[in-house]
Amino acid sequence: MEHVYESYDVAVVGAGHAGCEAALACARLSFHTILFTVSTDSIALMPCNPNIGGTSKGHLVREIDALGGEMGKNIDKTYIQSKMLNRSKGPAVHSLRAQADKQDYSNEMRKVLENTENLTIKQAEVSEIITENGRITGVKTLSGAVYPCRAAVLCTGVYLNARCIYGEVSHNTGPNGLPAANHLTESLIAHGIEMYRFKTGTPARIDKRSIDFSVMEEQFGDEKVTPFSFTTDPETLTKPQVSCWLAYTNEETHDIIKKNIDRSPLYSGVIHGTGPRYCPSIEDKVMKFADKDRHQIFIEPEGNYTNEMYIAGMSSSLPEDVQIAMYRSVKGMENAKIVKNAYAIEYDCINPMQLKASLEFKKISGLFSGGQFNGSSGYEEAAAQGLIAGINAARWLQGKEPLILDRSEAYIGVLIDDLVTKETHEPYRMMTSRAEYRLILRQDNADLRLTKYGYEIGLIDEERYRKLEQKRESIQAEILRAKALTIGASAKVQELLTSLGSTPLKSGTTLAELITRPELSYDALASIDKGRPELPEEVTEQVEIELKYEGYIKRQMSQVAQFKKMEHKKIPADIDYDAIPSIRIEARQKLKQVRPENVGQASRISGVSPADISVLCVYLGR
Repeated sequence: MEHVYESYDVAVVGAGHAGCEAALACARLSFHTILFTVSTDSIALMPCNPNIGGTSKGHLVREIDALGGEMGKNIDKTYIQSKMLNRSKGPAVHSLRAQADKQDYSNEMRKVLENTENLTIKQAEVSEIITENGRITGVKTLSGAVYPCRAAVLCTGVYLNARCIYGEVSHNTGPNGLPAANHLTESLIAHGIEMYRFKTGTPARIDKRSIDFSVMEEQFGDEKVTPFSFTTDPETLTKPQVSCWLAYTNEETHDIIKKNIDRSPLYSGVIHGTGPRYCPSIEDKVMKFADKDRHQIFIEPEGNYTNEMYIAGMSSSLPEDVQIAMYRSVKGMENAKIVKNAYAIEYDCINPMQLKASLEFKKISGLFSGGQFNGSSGYEEAAAQGLIAGINAARWLQGKEPLILDRSEAYIGVLIDDLVTKETHEPYRMMTSRAEYRLILRQDNADLRLTKYGYEIGLIDEERYRKLEQKRESIQAEILRAKALTIGASAKVQELLTSLGSTPLKSGTTLAELITRPELSYDALASIDKGRPELPEEVTEQVEIELKYEGYIKRQMSQVAQFKKMEHKKIPADIDYDAIPSIRIEARQKLKQVRPENVGQASRISGVSPADISVLCVYLGR
């Protein structure tokens, strides 16, 4: 029986990484917000890998933090190992990654949610969205309770019609045996929303006591830990870190998989959802990369509270008996005891091309969405979308323009633009190679790029913004000083350069010129740097990067200027593509489907050629 409860400004459906960020953003912007979850035990749950960050994903977390999100702060509080990846490469691809204590991560996020003003948590399954005249007006739960709302954000993750599968076993549950959400899909389809069926998977959890680590390679965290959040004092992060371990599959492992491949639901046709290309199951790796005689796997702790170890790189949906044989074939795991079987999970999600760049549905005003529901994969991608969806739901209620980050401003901009513009037929994963302007979209300068937006929106306070502007001024002042400071070819200078493996000077030069040499650094030249000021490391790091890569950065900024011209050429929302002569049929169909907001976005649609864009520009010019 239907009954109406109190109304809210915003209803957020789902309390995973996307839902948490969306709900916090709306509540912190003073909107009365209700956060629905099928189980409070699923709040900020990490049902798969026990880590935050990694290649390109670390960039997303720092951008979330720069905008005023919570994920970076939360992992800083709950990490058990931290490491900056790709240090041997250039700063554009440096990425922070931290192992989390899963339980602690979830508990700390829940604590933040429960103590945020304007935010109510409700354990209930949302079964319907309610609309009037193409606008969201409320949500209904399975019990018949109606919660009127002025805006809503859908962040259902992998719970919609979820099914967990391994071998011949199939359970209609969400991850970790939590309840699935089995009713909302029907309501979405009734509202004309196109749904996809995607799949992801997770490896087994092995009892730590049954693993012989002495034959594996120990992986340590960094001695000096870099925080994810720009607000975290690095000095507070020092604590004993746990180790991870590197192991490898072998020919025996691969033979076990090949002999039993017909029993894999992936290959027998039991699984219909499309899986992630860049995070394949171990059976996929073995079958598709037959030339490889081994694959890397990482043994990672799930937390300080448990002996469960996560076997990264060996997700699977093979039957239980095959899993036991497969894991035990790995050196060091001959006596492995499985605590939780590996499984695949199928779930419903949307075609994200139904969304505007603001993450609002084109068909339903005031309805936004974020996370794996939008066809992406990963905690970090989810949190980034959740934050933007929450911000834009709030701005929609405020009658303000949405926050839309473009591809030259943030990895978040690349992520969302790819989702809403390019056809996604598999779970989307962020990678550094997807970002055209990655030299200026580094994880180390996320605050300098994005904090201004967080401040303008209202998620960053005055003190934090003022400190950021002081940092910016310090960087610029020190760059100017380094360019102006002349270094003569004195005996002391020549001796230092020779000791650092650098060519001695033939005549005087500037400190900035010396810093550009690959073998030299800002700190290495301290003894010959007269008048060097005492500056925090976050400032000197930026000075060194800006000077070392100045030529490349200038070239990329020039490319961005060209890109911006295309982005600023707006396309009227009511444009009639059928009235534009000379556009090819395929391009016309794609333009009508996506309805791009500007010429830049139009140019990135699959099936729209440069010739079509030229015709469009001429038409708009008229």
